[in-house]
Amino acid sequence: MNATHDVLNQPAPFVDHDLLAVNRPLQDALTAFLPADRHDATRQALQALGTEAGSAALQRHARLANAHPPELHTHTVQGHRRDTVEFHPSYHALLGGALRHGLHGTPWSAPAEGPSSHSAPGAHLQRAAGFALWTEAEPSVLCPVSMTYAVTPSLRGNPALHALWGPKLAGRDYDERFVPGYLKSTVTMGMGMTEKQGGSDVRANTTTAQPDGTDAWGDRAAITGHKWFFSAPMCDAFLVLAQAPEGLTCYFVPRFGPDGALNALRLQRLKDKLGNHANASSEVEFDRAWGWRVGEPGRGVPQILAMGALTRLDCALGTAGLMRQALSLALHHAAQRHAFGRPLIDQPLMRQVLADLALESEAATWLALRLAAAVDRTESGQDASGFEALLRRVLTPIAKFWVCKRGSGFAQEAMECLGGNGYVEAGGQGAMARVYREMPLNSIWEGAGNIQSLDLLRALRTGSRGDTPGTHRTVADALMTLTADARAAHPAAARTGEAVARQLDGEADEAGARQLARDVALLVQAALLHANAGRTEVGDDLFRCFCDSRLAQASDVYGTLGSRAPIDALLRRAMPWTA
Repeated sequence: MNATHDVLNQPAPFVDHDLLAVNRPLQDALTAFLPADRHDATRQALQALGTEAGSAALQRHARLANAHPPELHTHTVQGHRRDTVEFHPSYHALLGGALRHGLHGTPWSAPAEGPSSHSAPGAHLQRAAGFALWTEAEPSVLCPVSMTYAVTPSLRGNPALHALWGPKLAGRDYDERFVPGYLKSTVTMGMGMTEKQGGSDVRANTTTAQPDGTDAWGDRAAITGHKWFFSAPMCDAFLVLAQAPEGLTCYFVPRFGPDGALNALRLQRLKDKLGNHANASSEVEFDRAWGWRVGEPGRGVPQILAMGALTRLDCALGTAGLMRQALSLALHHAAQRHAFGRPLIDQPLMRQVLADLALESEAATWLALRLAAAVDRTESGQDASGFEALLRRVLTPIAKFWVCKRGSGFAQEAMECLGGNGYVEAGGQGAMARVYREMPLNSIWEGAGNIQSLDLLRALRTGSRGDTPGTHRTVADALMTLTADARAAHPAAARTGEAVARQLDGEADEAGARQLARDVALLVQAALLHANAGRTEVGDDLFRCFCDSRLAQASDVYGTLGSRAPIDALLRRAMPWTA
């Protein structure tokens, strides 16, 4: 066919960048929160991860894993039950990379110095930053990674299982084979909580666990019932909620029993989802499947809440990573695309939009990493006053609520920066379209907005931590301490703080829980930007711009920062390439 035109004014793909090196907010947050003696080793490890995550090779794997979704095989050709899911090789490459970089159970296996069960200081924070960076490559494979991270400490409730499986949950040599766990050095784990009739109300679960004796793995039960959402069904084992005689209890349910026999997990079908196409989400039935009790009988809900707190951290981290990816794609496009005689990025309105997106992405990064720092400090024994434990309790629901809630609108605005090109799938090459489809998942998974808002109310009712002088006794106390300097530095922050304080003093109720969650999240983001202003080249201007736009103006659309906002500085800081 004869050429009819030259292809001009089309930006090159955004590939082959070190995603850590171009993410200045993430770098600054790590500098702020990491122990000083961990900076160099963490930076070196994350640089290797960021280079791989930003490579053209990994983006090709991301495209292929999404363009060729998993397939369910319930039976062999001879008619035997098989219940396996077949993935494209690129899925295995992506998941293998995530495990090789230690984004799953490794922080729990990094002991602090001396005789202690604590994690090494900085281990969880390094893992959190890596999780956010790998999300920019492909978020679908991080579902089993996140679940493996979250369930690892829960296995301590069964010492025999923890001794056998715990080290394998931190292994870095991914093994995709469908074989018993004892034949592998590295395994992954999932969760089975949600049922048709209950959703987030797990107390309505009907799956039963009948006592079935005791063996080397502990108290065994025969589990019968179903799970409506059973993500990553090719994990080696799962923690499953079931109704025991004593009440809702947590059980360890492997794909294979200790003798190598296939367990009775019957995969019914795979979910046909809006996004998250590379990951398999399934429905499952248990036909007297073997399960071994983890934790105390009738205490399944507290264990689920502990695991959910960690996966909710990952929801915030994942959304912050997707925001950064969408922003990078928008900036990359606008810097190369010309319209009306000049680059898009030089157009005044486009600059406003991009700077506003950069501000939102920065605030999301700081909030997600501050929650990760609280997790790190509590798990490493660096929290003598109890302040970090209280912050962890309150930051978990607000980070999950607010960062994830902002994700979908953020992705839509970033997509508009690319115009029609942003809306095109192109056989998986349309990365922005993939980001847009992925965004709602983190807001829904592990409890949607109402669940997080109600959890915030529960957190604010957290009681005394003791009467030791100098300690922070309540979540409300810790929250107001964290935000005190910011409230004193800007009138809009002061007004928001007063509104929050009234709610904390007893006015908060369920009907106003979302408003409270929003106000607390914005106030904490402002506090973090203020406290760390000296670490950024934008300085106090970033904090003032955030308070003016999010607290004073409370704009409902991106691109309204105004002429006095530090547009140039925000854009320079956000550019997805190094000088």
